[in-house]
Amino acid sequence: MTGFRLLLVAMWLALAVYTGAVISQHGMNLFPIFFGDMAKAGWPGQFNLDFLCFLTLSALWTAWRSNFSPLGLLLAVVAFFGGAGFLLPYLLLLTAQSRGDMAFVLLGRRALSA
Repeated sequence: MTGFRLLLVAMWLALAVYTGAVISQHGMNLFPIFFGDMAKAGWPGQFNLDFLCFLTLSALWTAWRSNFSPLGLLLAVVAFFGGAGFLLPYLLLLTAQSRGDMAFVLLGRRALSA
């Protein structure tokens, strides 16, 4: 396994453990807190807006990579709401499928015509 794939696995495990701890202490009530911090216009809200931009880009890239196919659009929704919890295993899967060909990982079938 490459260093990049090990990093993806380590990051996903850390995120899963941390998320589990947060859910056990605070429940699943994320949206009021997330958007409430943004409404307060402080640093936590700035971070959330920045993160929301990354989620949007991740979802758009996921849909684009799949040529906006029905599956690609479904994965885009999962990417938007799942964040790194989706993107880390998705990249792990893509790197395994492509045998490390990062052009294919990033571009999908577009890499074949590039």
